[in-house]
Amino acid sequence: MATRTTKNGSSTKDNMDAVALLKADHRAVEELFEKYEATRGSATKAKLAQQICLELTIHATIEEEIFYPAVRGEVDDDMMDEAYVEHDGAKVLIAELMEGDVGDDFYDAKVKVLSEEIKHHVKEEEGRGCIFAQAKKAGVDMSALGEQLAARKAELKKMFRQTGIPRPETRSMKGVQLTVGQPV
Repeated sequence: MATRTTKNGSSTKDNMDAVALLKADHRAVEELFEKYEATRGSATKAKLAQQICLELTIHATIEEEIFYPAVRGEVDDDMMDEAYVEHDGAKVLIAELMEGDVGDDFYDAKVKVLSEEIKHHVKEEEGRGCIFAQAKKAGVDMSALGEQLAARKAELKKMFRQTGIPRPETRSMKGVQLTVGQPV
């Protein structure tokens, strides 16, 4: 819920529906990626990467815990499966960024690829006939869902700021152990 001031000076609470909340998250992360791309300083890049990881971890968590289960059955199953796999692909890069350092080889490339993955994922959620549109068309109560998402998001943000971002948990990938070789 957002608080706004009316003309007479009193404040009211506005309910943000689920799609509006998730789209606002998308815009915020897009802005963080743009700032990262424009930044040259290592310390600022590190802070931005940390913020990107935090925001994406919270966003993926609320979608996976609340939004996706609520719309499953109302949205094309293949789209839902792809959404989980896309989240897991992003989580692999988030884990790499969280374990790495701005000065590491491929760090900027990982941020760039994560940005591109997220752009694709957003398109799959926001595009015509995609997840959000199908869920709305099915009559899912976006207002009630938005309240749940906002409450869980606030809870996670507070918890992660105190304890740090947890190690990503995948839902569609098995966590195959890879051998890390030298770049060719």
